[in-house]
Amino acid sequence: MASVESGSFGAAVRRWRDRLSPESAGLTPAGQRRAAGLRREELALLAGISADYVTRLEQGRADHPSHQVVEALARALRLSAAEREHLFRLAGLVPPGPDTVPTVIPPSVHRLLDRLAGTPVAVFDAAWTLLLANPLYTALMGERPQWPGHGRNGVWWTFVGPGSRVRQSPRERRAMETALVSDLRTTAARYPDDPRLHALIAELCADSARFAGLWDSGAVGRHRAARKTIDHPQAGPLTLDCDILGVAGADLRVMVYTAEPGTPDADRLDLLARSAVPALTSAP
Repeated sequence: MASVESGSFGAAVRRWRDRLSPESAGLTPAGQRRAAGLRREELALLAGISADYVTRLEQGRADHPSHQVVEALARALRLSAAEREHLFRLAGLVPPGPDTVPTVIPPSVHRLLDRLAGTPVAVFDAAWTLLLANPLYTALMGERPQWPGHGRNGVWWTFVGPGSRVRQSPRERRAMETALVSDLRTTAARYPDDPRLHALIAELCADSARFAGLWDSGAVGRHRAARKTIDHPQAGPLTLDCDILGVAGADLRVMVYTAEPGTPDADRLDLLARSAVPALTSAP
């Protein structure tokens, strides 16, 4: 595979970062700004990668960005289809084909997240890989560390990862696991030629006996809306409604957390929005 064209990938990222304002990326500007575009820290937050890595990419000190990193940057920068394809080629990668799980977020979904800035919202692809989360969702659920491989995938996180802030009974846990495996099986049937999806399933079968058993059993379930209690280390427990919305024609899942108005949970969520989110979006 070709290497990153010297300087071109980083220059393109910097150019597109400079043209995107915080407001158009769904962020609230913080502090004095020397330029109208996104700061590196803001792009890193939106893409789910470290600010140091963004710096090294822009300065040409990081070679061979992964498919996931390029995809995340393309989404965060809100690139058009042609620009996204160009960014992949600058990285020495083949752009995803039509037989792979779609990961492009339409402008309408970006606008939806912009309008729901005070609500925790995240976008997942059909294989439950986290594509984009607004700052309040990240503040609520925690920043996911830069795990290698499939670390941003929700199914991997459930079966292999270190766990989440969501409080679950054993029964709720089993039901969720069954639903996720069933949902992933449906996606695998819809995209049988996606190599990343094949690799995800193979890794899960190898690393999780629970996943392998459910996969082999043909378990059937459905990931439904539910009330969830999130144990937040600063805000305390928040019991919220979690709804999952489908995006017609894009095969995306939009996860939305809301609190019943006038409740202590709504007050805690508002406090989180006023305290944790500015800390996430401001530069050090």
